[in-house]
Amino acid sequence: MISAVIIVKDGERHLADVLAAVRGCAEVLVLDSGSTDRTLEIARAAGARVETQAFLGYGAQKNRAVELARHDWILSLDADEVLDAAGQAALAGLRLADPACSWRLRRRTFVGTRELRHGHLNDAPIRLFNRTVTRFSESIVHESVAARGPVAVLNGSVAHYAFRDAADLVQRGAGYARLKAKLYRDQGRGSSALGLVVRAAAAFAKSYVLKAGFLDGRLGVVSALSAALNATTALAMAMPDPASPATSRDL
Repeated sequence: MISAVIIVKDGERHLADVLAAVRGCAEVLVLDSGSTDRTLEIARAAGARVETQAFLGYGAQKNRAVELARHDWILSLDADEVLDAAGQAALAGLRLADPACSWRLRRRTFVGTRELRHGHLNDAPIRLFNRTVTRFSESIVHESVAARGPVAVLNGSVAHYAFRDAADLVQRGAGYARLKAKLYRDQGRGSSALGLVVRAAAAFAKSYVLKAGFLDGRLGVVSALSAALNATTALAMAMPDPASPATSRDL
């Protein structure tokens, strides 16, 4: 049996669709971190079990949801990720015999109603696993599950309604920068100005050219610019500028 777990805060926009897509799971658990919109109402109306936890960082928050689940097999989704019909059928037909196995879910990223088919944002993270064998990393951002055995890709995909529009595409990445900067400071990481220029150029080229982001038109340009900012902003914040008395927290 599978527990579907979703961490959320103010996720009313897509939560009903997210929950409807996992209603075939033995349990649906929503872990809320202080929503002030209709999130809790939507979750309870869908029959989900609702728990609360002040936000601990992305990795720790997801691990808390995993701990609260009633079953060892865990399907972890975000509150803007909707499993498609093919994925639902594949999930229902899985043989969950080996707890060391895990499955990746392909994510298709949307900006508003338009899919970004190329560039740096589409990936296939491990989202179905057995908690007796593995769990999420404790990273405050960009958490992941480490495979401890065979890894397969689940048929179907997840529609990731990550961004309202092009501005949100840029702002969302910037929103993670402070969390990433703290992580980099703890690791003693930083970069020179020249290093940041090189990283920005490389990230833009990878997204726009190597991963064919140019095929997404104007959104492909914005997506590549977002990749460049994501590759540099947190590193710039992580270390103080030697030419200025300002600290990294002032950036």
